[in-house]
Amino acid sequence: MMLRQDKSPVKDRMKRIKEGSFPSSLTYSACHNTMMKMEKKEGHAIPIVPEARIVPGGVVRLTELQEEGWAYIRP
Repeated sequence: MMLRQDKSPVKDRMKRIKEGSFPSSLTYSACHNTMMKMEKKEGHAIPIVPEARIVPGGVVRLTELQEEGWAYIRP
């Protein structure tokens, strides 16, 4: 829900962070698999915030980042 253009409660904050503090080093990634499930359930395309990019699979992307040395911390 965070990356949805139509429903995100934090989209303005995400835009400010991306444009201000971390213009080139911050990337928001939306999982294509999750989007397809949501689209099937809701019956329409899911718009995402322009600051986000779509990755084939969220879990795959997390694994790639961990292999590059990034750490994954669960809230």
